[in-house]
Amino acid sequence: MQKLLVTGGSRLSGELSLQGSKNSTLPIMAAALLAEGECVLRNCPRLTDVYSASRILGCLGCRCSFADSCAVIDSGAVSGTEIPEHLMREMRSSIMFMGAILGRMGECTISIPGGCELGPRPIDMHLAAMKRMGVEVRDSGGRITCRIPSGRAKGARISLPFPSVGATENIILCAVTAEGETVINNAAREPEICDLCCFLRECGAEINGDGESRITINGKAHLHGCIHTIMADRIAGATYLSMIAAAGGEIILKNACTAEMEPFLSVLEQTGCSIYSGDDRIYMRSTGRLKAVRDRIRTMPHPGFPTDAQAVLMAALATADGTSVFEENIFDCRYRHTDALVKMGADIQVMGKVAVVKGVPELHGAEVNATDLRGGAAMITAALAAKGTTEIGCISHIDRGYEKIEEAVRLLGGSVRRV
Repeated sequence: MQKLLVTGGSRLSGELSLQGSKNSTLPIMAAALLAEGECVLRNCPRLTDVYSASRILGCLGCRCSFADSCAVIDSGAVSGTEIPEHLMREMRSSIMFMGAILGRMGECTISIPGGCELGPRPIDMHLAAMKRMGVEVRDSGGRITCRIPSGRAKGARISLPFPSVGATENIILCAVTAEGETVINNAAREPEICDLCCFLRECGAEINGDGESRITINGKAHLHGCIHTIMADRIAGATYLSMIAAAGGEIILKNACTAEMEPFLSVLEQTGCSIYSGDDRIYMRSTGRLKAVRDRIRTMPHPGFPTDAQAVLMAALATADGTSVFEENIFDCRYRHTDALVKMGADIQVMGKVAVVKGVPELHGAEVNATDLRGGAAMITAALAAKGTTEIGCISHIDRGYEKIEEAVRLLGGSVRRV
């Protein structure tokens, strides 16, 4: 098992160009199933989750290749309708393939997805929406079989009880080739959904309202291939900014999605960091001694504070002057990284969905294990600000969402080794 050895105590400085968005790439790769031809995805990050998605596409009959951050997906010969259980369990977002396979083939067989253990991820909303669109659903021993009797889904009006990103994506993927109009009320508004819709429009789909709470889709019988550039990864951007905030120094983030990162930037600025942003660049400077955030940091659906940035900001605030309070409103088990931070000297009390972080004078190195993708990134963030060396195990979680994170940190002057 590989580990990361992180030696802290050094100021960081440099420039980084942000990788393509993991949370945008995965649904777009699923969407490529709907195009009757070749899709070229530029700025595609080299991540283990992306390779898992590629294996799923391969088992369905697609041809996939990668070179120089560019993925080429040809779904012209797609024939499969079933995803093996071991592939479904490789990543949490594998459920999105349900809508895409149904939209292309009219039937599919899947199982409950795996990935990071962030608490239960019920798929009731996904299945209820599919049923509204004329899909017959049968659950037998954890395997879910879906079938559209007519071969093509029917447009429907669907109101989500919660603006779920995954459910919104699945409905869109099924609806773009359905008969008639589909309206999603209380849709998720995340930028990655806008990127998915942009890709589908480039394939010939008719979608309006993405980025708002009401999305309208007029189904088309056929979609074609296209060339699309994946948006930058706003969560990777938040991670590298948190590292600089914690350790001190300065950074220029290039290829940054500035507007999409504003909910995070507005909170980070309250810690005393100096932040200047342009169209696609963010400059930030930190003394390494932060101020606690006065207002409670509540994770919420976009445009609220992103749940994926909660752990890395918490790590940075572990040594801030004062007390910061987090409230996690998206996932039930999103504080699993706090035990590792406490082991490194942090003072964090968790009470249900609330975590109280009292700043300490300093952190120290320790042996810890990544609990999930963003929790692992939080441990690197804390380690860069700590005295001594931290050994981080279970780093396969981190590789799911960060492209060669040790090389990025070394570019900033940090000491990180993979062993």
